[in-house]
Amino acid sequence: MNHDQAGAFVRQAVPDADFTGLDPDASLRETFEMDSLDFLEFVEALAGLGGRELTEDDHTALDTWNGCVARLLPPAETPARERN
Repeated sequence: MNHDQAGAFVRQAVPDADFTGLDPDASLRETFEMDSLDFLEFVEALAGLGGRELTEDDHTALDTWNGCVARLLPPAETPARERN
């Protein structure tokens, strides 16, 4: 998986959301007004699309576009500044 594929999975996990002009470090929960259940559904969808297990420990990082991409990419492909 590459950066573009990981980004596509983020878009797919938030159906009908407009990502135009989204700051990659902005809170997805705030931007798309996700409550706790919405966010859990997003994480489950993202895990399924990305083929990665995402745990509760990942939730903080998954709040941003950059964080989602970093969690989906294999560690060797994630730029050091995006690793948490």
